[in-house]
Amino acid sequence: MKVIIPLAGKGTRLRPHTHTVPKPMLRVAGKPVMDYVLDDVRRVGHVSGVVYITGHLKDVVEAHARTAYADLPATFIEQRVQDGTAGAVALAESLVKGEPVLIIFVDTIFDADLSIIPTCTDDGIIWTKEVEDYQRFGVVVTDASGHMTRIVEKPKTPVSKRANIGLYYIRNSALLYEGITHTLAQPANQGEFYLTDAFQYMIDHGAKLRVVDVAGWYDAGKLDTLLDTNRVMLEKGRARRPADVQGATILEPVYIEDGCTLTGSTIGPNVSIGAGSTITGTTVRDAVIGAQSRLIDCTLHDSLIGDAVLLERVHGSTTVGDNSEVRGER
Repeated sequence: MKVIIPLAGKGTRLRPHTHTVPKPMLRVAGKPVMDYVLDDVRRVGHVSGVVYITGHLKDVVEAHARTAYADLPATFIEQRVQDGTAGAVALAESLVKGEPVLIIFVDTIFDADLSIIPTCTDDGIIWTKEVEDYQRFGVVVTDASGHMTRIVEKPKTPVSKRANIGLYYIRNSALLYEGITHTLAQPANQGEFYLTDAFQYMIDHGAKLRVVDVAGWYDAGKLDTLLDTNRVMLEKGRARRPADVQGATILEPVYIEDGCTLTGSTIGPNVSIGAGSTITGTTVRDAVIGAQSRLIDCTLHDSLIGDAVLLERVHGSTTVGDNSEVRGER
């Protein structure tokens, strides 16, 4: 089985952080978002190779994957033209060579049972998550047997509440790429070609795509959802702090890396702090703070702070990119 991971996007909703860090490598609970996904890939087994479809800050992504996941055979293909999800997956066709494929979009973290893949007898599996705000998503409509019939984008009426989450196993990859070729031959939709149109082609040509709900789906593609995903991961067991942390009141759950200095501060709940940061006279909750940053006399909530940042007398909710300084009034 080949694994295809498209991650070429620029992450504009998370600027300024994504000017210097690829969106899949932003950290929640002390760990890059893409690492949660790659750890799941490791556990699946029977992976003949991972194809990364790169773009923005591609060298950073490649260096991390080659170092942290050297055990997973990797190929990196740059998506020079941002022409949508179908265009991204199309780039991997020559490497797939008829093998089944697992396609994962890595701006979310999921709780999915991937152990069902080896016993799948359908043409593929589409994972979904039932949501109440179905109007915000593409939703998957199924027949009585639980197979996909169509995907409806942002419906006004509840034709389905099963959101498409960007996780797919396709056993019949030959028919998938036939569908992608067909999709790319049609007029683009605002400059993009969608992988879901290729799935519809498959269904229209007799494919059976089983729909399976995930236990959890956690978005990390914008500030508020990234911070909420940080909270969830801390609550699910990622919380930790060094035994020698002193000089601060800690309100669990938190993730504090080694080498941090905390003085006269209240940290938490739902705070992650990178290695070597110094926090003095500060109260912070619901935040992600990068490595080697300094916070002095701040009161922060719902904030995303990059690496090597200096904040002094800053209050409220804020987002500050790497290597920045912000000082409030005395």
